Amino acid sequence: MRIPGPEEIRALHQKHAPTAEAFELVHTHCEIVWSVAERLISVSRLDVDAELVRAGCLLHDIGVYRLYGDDGGLDHENYIRHGLLGHELLAGEGFPEPLCRFCSHHTGVGVTKDDVLRQGLPIPPADYLAVTREERLVMYADKFHSKSRPSAFLFPDEYAAHVRRFGEDKVTAFEALRTEFGDPDLDRPVPHGGAPARP
Repeated sequence: MRIPGPEEIRALHQKHAPTAEAFELVHTHCEIVWSVAERLISVSRLDVDAELVRAGCLLHDIGVYRLYGDDGGLDHENYIRHGLLGHELLAGEGFPEPLCRFCSHHTGVGVTKDDVLRQGLPIPPADYLAVTREERLVMYADKFHSKSRPSAFLFPDEYAAHVRRFGEDKVTAFEALRTEFGDPDLDRPVPHGGAPARP
């Protein structure tokens, strides 16, 4: 499988971003998620395909661009759809399924068919769970940076508290990821902007 490099992925973001501001927000977040994953790979000496993880990190949120309206505003109500929209976008660009899955299988700590039905989510009822180690690492690294304004890092305990509102099973799933990959070092300088993690 051919894995696109950072410049090719950047060009893809530029092609689909509706505005320069949207590009800056989404692409920068994706780069920061890769920096978190890269640190985890290095520190924990993880046995993963680092090139595939990099591509997954840099592509995972590309579907967000399809949620921007003509007025430049983001459709927050349907934000849960960004993963499937990204999957469709990449498939339309001819990318293979393993790369498309980084979009549709990174939300939260995994969205189940039961979650979709119980919460009435605006996506087809199915399991959207990270399966491969590379998918799980991209999903995990994504939890430590928020695109909210101003963008900021989240410490592991902060994310655990955040995800608790969706059920204790989600906290358990997040803790399993922490055990698998370790806690990232969020105190180092932040690449490409974004506030440092809060103590």
